[in-house]
Amino acid sequence: MKQLRSVIFLWVAAWIVISCGVSKYSVNAVYPEVDESLDYDGILEECMHDCSVKGPAQRRMYVYLPGDYYGNDERYPVLYLLHGARGNELSWITKGNLLGNIDSLASSSMMKETIVVLPNVNQYNDDRDFGKSRLKGAIESLFETDGMVEAAFMNDVVATVDSIYRTIPDKEHRAIAGLSIGAMQSMYISANAPDSFAYVGLFSSMIHPFLRKSEYSSFYKGLKSKLKLQFQSPPQLYSIMIGRTDIYYPRMKSFSRYLERKEYPFVMHITSGGHQWYNWEAFANIFMQQLWK
Repeated sequence: MKQLRSVIFLWVAAWIVISCGVSKYSVNAVYPEVDESLDYDGILEECMHDCSVKGPAQRRMYVYLPGDYYGNDERYPVLYLLHGARGNELSWITKGNLLGNIDSLASSSMMKETIVVLPNVNQYNDDRDFGKSRLKGAIESLFETDGMVEAAFMNDVVATVDSIYRTIPDKEHRAIAGLSIGAMQSMYISANAPDSFAYVGLFSSMIHPFLRKSEYSSFYKGLKSKLKLQFQSPPQLYSIMIGRTDIYYPRMKSFSRYLERKEYPFVMHITSGGHQWYNWEAFANIFMQQLWK
C-alpha cells in the first residue's frame, strides 16, 4: 500500500508539472506585461499592496474596472479571481482571455458591472525571490503551500481594494474563485472567512494541499468544521466546475457527495476535457454570469 501511494504521488506530481495550461518558464523569467495595444472597454489598473506577513514587502495585483468607473460615484461588487500553479496575477489575462470575455458579457447585459481583482497568491520567501511577480514552477507551487499568503488575504488584498476603490464591502457583494491551486485557496479563504464571500467558484479544484508546516498551517486544517460554520449562513452560490478527465475529478465528486450528505447547497457543472485553460475560461464565463443575482 505504501508503495502504491508513492507511485500515485509521483504520477500526480508529474501531471501537475505538465498541466495548469501554462507554458514552461525558467524561475528567473519575467512574466509578460499586459499588451497595451489591445483595446478594452474597461479600465485595467496595476496596483501594489503591502504585505502583513513574511515574504515580499509588497505584491502586485491587477484591477479591472467598469469603463465608466471614473465618470460616476457608484459603488460596485467585487470578484477576486485567483490563478493556479505556474501562474501569477496576469495569467487570467494572457491565458484566459478574461478582459475580452468580461467586455463581451457586459456589453450583452449577461454580467453586471463588477470590479475584478487579480491578485498574486504565490508563496515567495522575500523581495528577491518575488522579483517582478516571477512565475514559479509547479513543484514549487505544490510543496511551498503553508497558509501564509492565504491567511493574510483578507487583510492584505481585500482591505486594500476596499480602501482604494468604490466597492460594496460586504459579503453579498463579494465573490472569490480560482483554478486548480487557486480554487483550493478560494475554498479555504472563504471557509476561514465565512462572513466575507457570498459567491464561491471552484474550477478544477484541489481539496487538500501538500502542506508545508508553518505558523499558518492551521489555515488549511479543520475544513469540515469550517464548512459547517460557513454553511450556517450559506453562500448565494457555491459552484464546483470540473472536466471529466481532470486529475481532480474523483476528489471533487467525493467532495460534492460530502456536501450533499450535509445538505449544503451547491451546484456542480461537469464538462468534457481536463485540467486545461479552455475549461477554465468557460468556467469563469459561466460563473461571472451567475453573480449578483
